[in-house]
Amino acid sequence: MSKDQTTYIPQHHTDRWGNTYTTVSHDSYGVREYILKNGLTVRLAKHDEAPRIQTYIAVRAGSNQDPADCTGLAHYLEHMMFKGNSRLGTSSWEKEAPLLKEISNLYEQHRNTSDEAQKKEIYREIDRLSHEASAYAIPSEYDKLLTGLGAMNTNAHTWLDETVYKNNIPANELSRWLRIEKERFSGIALRLFHTELETVYEEFNRAQDNDGRLVNQVLMENLFPTHPNGQQTTIGRAEHLKNPSMEAIQRYYETWYVPNNMVLVLVGDLDFDTAIYEIMQTFGTLEPRPLPPTDFPTEKPILQPVVRKVSSPTVARVQLAWRTEGYGSRQAMLADVVAQLCSNRAEAGLIDTELNQKQKTLFAQAYAVGFKQYGYFSAVIVPREDQSLEEGRQQILSILAQIRAGNFPDWMLEAVVLDLRLQRIKAWDTANGLATTLYDSYIKNRDWADDLREIGTYETITKAEVQQFVAECLADNYVAVEKIRGENEQLIRVENPGITPIQLKRDGESDFAKEISNISTADIKPVFVDFEQALQRHAVGDRMFYFVENLHNELCEIHIIFSVGTDHYPLLGLAAQYLQYLGTTTKSAAAVRQEFYRLGFADEFSAAGEEMRITLKGPEDNADAALHLLFDWINDAQADTEAYEKLVQTILESREAAKLDKNRIFTALKNYAQYGADSRFRDVLSTEELLQVNPQDLVDLMRSLKQLPAELFYYGTQQQQIEKILANLLADVLPDLPKPKEYPEPPTGGQVYYVPYDMVQVELGQVARGTPVDPDTFAAVNVFNEYFGRGLSSIVFQEVREKRSLAYAAYISYAANAKKGHHDYIQSFIGTQPDKLHQAADTLQELLTELPRIDIQFENARQNALKKIASTRLTRTQLYFNWRNLQKLGISYDYRKKVYEMISQMSWQDLSDFHAEHLSGATYNTAIIGPPQQLNSEMLGRWGEVHQLSVEELFGY
Repeated sequence: MSKDQTTYIPQHHTDRWGNTYTTVSHDSYGVREYILKNGLTVRLAKHDEAPRIQTYIAVRAGSNQDPADCTGLAHYLEHMMFKGNSRLGTSSWEKEAPLLKEISNLYEQHRNTSDEAQKKEIYREIDRLSHEASAYAIPSEYDKLLTGLGAMNTNAHTWLDETVYKNNIPANELSRWLRIEKERFSGIALRLFHTELETVYEEFNRAQDNDGRLVNQVLMENLFPTHPNGQQTTIGRAEHLKNPSMEAIQRYYETWYVPNNMVLVLVGDLDFDTAIYEIMQTFGTLEPRPLPPTDFPTEKPILQPVVRKVSSPTVARVQLAWRTEGYGSRQAMLADVVAQLCSNRAEAGLIDTELNQKQKTLFAQAYAVGFKQYGYFSAVIVPREDQSLEEGRQQILSILAQIRAGNFPDWMLEAVVLDLRLQRIKAWDTANGLATTLYDSYIKNRDWADDLREIGTYETITKAEVQQFVAECLADNYVAVEKIRGENEQLIRVENPGITPIQLKRDGESDFAKEISNISTADIKPVFVDFEQALQRHAVGDRMFYFVENLHNELCEIHIIFSVGTDHYPLLGLAAQYLQYLGTTTKSAAAVRQEFYRLGFADEFSAAGEEMRITLKGPEDNADAALHLLFDWINDAQADTEAYEKLVQTILESREAAKLDKNRIFTALKNYAQYGADSRFRDVLSTEELLQVNPQDLVDLMRSLKQLPAELFYYGTQQQQIEKILANLLADVLPDLPKPKEYPEPPTGGQVYYVPYDMVQVELGQVARGTPVDPDTFAAVNVFNEYFGRGLSSIVFQEVREKRSLAYAAYISYAANAKKGHHDYIQSFIGTQPDKLHQAADTLQELLTELPRIDIQFENARQNALKKIASTRLTRTQLYFNWRNLQKLGISYDYRKKVYEMISQMSWQDLSDFHAEHLSGATYNTAIIGPPQQLNSEMLGRWGEVHQLSVEELFGY
């Protein structure tokens, strides 16, 4: 592989407005960087595949900048940034402001009082004043405005050194979006503070029930014993969340939320000159302020292994981590390379081939993380049942010893760099991927030129350098967290504070919102696809070959979609899984995986009920070789009895692990509530059946794939060549195929399925079978979900989270079925403290019974749906997969056109009729998982007949 000798040199220019901006020579992405007079950094790039713009506003401050006695502050401020300010989100700032000041003063008293009785008295007064102040608040006004623009993916996140605000907007709404965001970043009003605080605490509870976060927190605390990377969690400490300071949040905002500490990133269908002019008129008017110095401590070297133990109900595992230098450093790049040499997406690393493929462990993986300051290399391993955590630790160290000794092929380094380059091409070829890199490099104090040079830098890494890095930096200087099975004694359980529901002025509108609404924008006209023109198709023997030309990059995709699945061949999923452990007469299993990696290709096998897919993705130049490698492997796979026996043991141990995992249990529980005992989910091979399978039968089944009916889809540039190869590799379709097993969709109603699990929250899901899918309802479904059940401006969000602070996550969704002849389903979810469960569930039920009418909110939801359709373009692989999904519904044209026409004419009465016909009379089954000490049959019986299920009943094994 040739080295990248491209020279990326920053070049300076002046635009028509007199602004200087920087580009980089040989930059095919055409990124421009401006630094305005107030210090705001602006990074712009064109991506005109659709008339939309991916936006990020990133502040170079996160939990690392929290005061040590007020952790979680940055994250809580992120939440409050959605509440508006003195002009946005209020009906009368003059009346609201004095009340907010009183509340702030009370929080300072609360914070500085140690007497618990006095704290409760102060909190009651905070609750009373908050209820009074809420009369002037217009909840979710920011989100309603963004919904009206047609924004998608409105959200934010906080991490160590960053707080990032996200939106994807129609290109014609850039001017209004900038005005809204400029207002939001001009000042804050800490309104609806105590309800949002309780929501954040529910997020804290949610984190406590997350097994991965438990291990990661202990890992970080010990990797960084003095640096805020490890000492200040983003969510914050419980004692700080319960003793907040509005004054401290205000100080944080005024200190860090300044233009000279922010980047505005826009990537999409934009004109550079117009965009920067609009930014100058809005964000360019924000006042800069000097930034305080940051003086984080320097960590002392770790000189010997640091071992910590944590407990939770899930399967045991051990994770090791070594501290490295920060992102962009040579050491961080070496850590990336070593991680790829250990495990990679093609499963060709030493951990992949020596541990996972040989089934010496249940699961193992390595990865590297680079922060602004410091980073780490880590490896995690889930040992088999007959192995100890110490054995697992030694397996990881043994792999690193092999790398240190140079026991890996020389070509692997080139393959690692190729894979990194291909992943970068794939990411940066999307507006979101490019925009993400642009804000992330700003946070880490990097120039765009640094990002462009990065692959070339990786190419200079030598094998000797990798060996030296492992010897010097990945030795006995690690932290090990041993996660054992048992009770997590660190869980913090709190009582419902008894918040009085706030007043919701849902139909209110601030003067600022009226100003925004009065700004007119030119409409974007929708563009609908003529699939006959967009999809090229040819017959390849008994199969159809579909083709979309890739006009954007050097990558390709090949999809072979068999129209049979595990409903037809119950062993098909097992056969595809078994293949991963087999070699051929000339190649070992490890050699097959490494050859795919060397070619830059990833392969994926997925067997579902009605179909099986094989997918290849990689560089176009190697597509021929990858296809032949795939079929040589399938056709020449050699049965291995020992590998099968190990696979059976792996499957059985994985099943036991699933029975311990909260998330998997709840997924199974919801499936049981929806379909009952007779479902695909539970229809699995028993232990006895697995043991009786002849491995050769599995190999033969995979070899027969070339004779099964399938659709062929290719996205690339070499149509004729790929079509010809597939024609030669596939055989005539078998005349007789087995009939698929059919699974019922039974009625729902009045059944409660409960599984006890030791956790902080309780999770409740309800499901009701709807009518058979009808495409004529898709318009109403679209608007209903936006208006009512999902999103930051929905009725459910306002009632459950903003008004009552009953949960961090709650939704009601109407899910239209993807296949003709099958039923739609209504689904709801809420995760909350057990002592809030009944109130939360009753709130959801009330909302389902009678649809609240808020005309302005309905119109926003309707406009949002229209603008999303108008500004969305079906391109690339979407052309085929969208068309294919429509085929399953018996539709042969771009159905978005009809949906758009129906939404254009939709009235409130139409939505109300949809609710009355499809939701108000629905009957629900209920799935609940939670702590047994706080839930009992009497409590659960209010939803119907209670069935406490064992995990064996849930999973079917």
